[in-house]
Parts: sequence; C-alpha cells; structure tokens
Amino acid sequence: MNDVVRVMKAADFAARKHARQRRKGEAAEPYLNHLIEVANLVAEASDGRAEVVVAALLHDVVEDQDVAIDEVAALFGSAVASIVAEVTDDKSLPKQVRKDKQVSGAHHKSDDASIIKLADKTSNLLAIAKSPPPWPIDRKRTYVEWARAVVAGLPFKQAGLLAKFEEAAELVLESIERNG
Repeated sequence: MNDVVRVMKAADFAARKHARQRRKGEAAEPYLNHLIEVANLVAEASDGRAEVVVAALLHDVVEDQDVAIDEVAALFGSAVASIVAEVTDDKSLPKQVRKDKQVSGAHHKSDDASIIKLADKTSNLLAIAKSPPPWPIDRKRTYVEWARAVVAGLPFKQAGLLAKFEEAAELVLESIERNG
C-alpha cells in the first residue's frame, strides 16, 4: 500500500472513530481538526514520513475511543501501533497521575513519539489561545507550564516544531494577559 493510501486510510479511520467528539474550546470544533493539525505538524517535522503521520492521525484513538492497540496494529502495522502506544495515556489512572507520567516518561520517548508529543502539545496550546475553553486563568497558565515540562523532557525536539510550540505557549500567555 502506498503512503498516500495509508495516510488517507488512517484519516478516514480517525474521522469515523472521533465523529462525535468535539474540542473543549468556545468554538467546539470537531476533534478531527485537532488530529489533522497534529498530523500536519508531524508531516512537516518528519519530512513527510508516512508511518509517523499515520500514527499522528491515530494518536488518540486508543485513549479516547476505546480502540485496542491490537486493532491499530492489524490495520496499520506494528510500527505504527508501537508509536501510538508510546503516546497513549492509561485512562484507568487518575488524571493527575496521567499528567505526572507524561512528564516523568517524556525522556523515554522515541524520536517519532517525541515529534507527535510536541505536535500534540503545540496544537493544544494553539486551541487554548484561539478558542479558549471555559477554564480559570490559573488552569490555562498551569497547562502551559505542564506542557513545557513534558516537552523539556523529550529526547528529540525538531527545531522548527519546537519554535512553533514556544510561539503557541506565548500566544496562550498573551491571550491570558489580554482577555483573562
């Protein structure tokens, strides 16, 4: 199967699995927008490596949509499933434990998982800046600090993507100053 077909199959699968999911911001965008934004950032940062772009499109299906990692492997291969598994939180754990594990486990990520984590955090920060969720100011600031802690621990940070991440973090902080 060629790379374009693999990417489109992953986009279709992700779209169907996340069809009813919306972002938490005031615009309540379809969640698929986030997946495509992450995949686009990953495509740019990985020189379009299809395996990583496919994993980026699927990065939340196990965590959010009750898809088994075995299903990801059967449909998209063990290499993609391995990357998806690396970026998947264990939803059976309390939220704060999951967040702490993202920070403490960041330094163990492969280069491919690092790119996806960095793109995911960048997309989340852009969403908070452009379509803020109804969070108190302190929660928004805390999210920026936490995202920076996760990214700081990643062993591989592609320079262009890291710059976009920092710009997104600054956008959130500026929007807090302007709008609260």
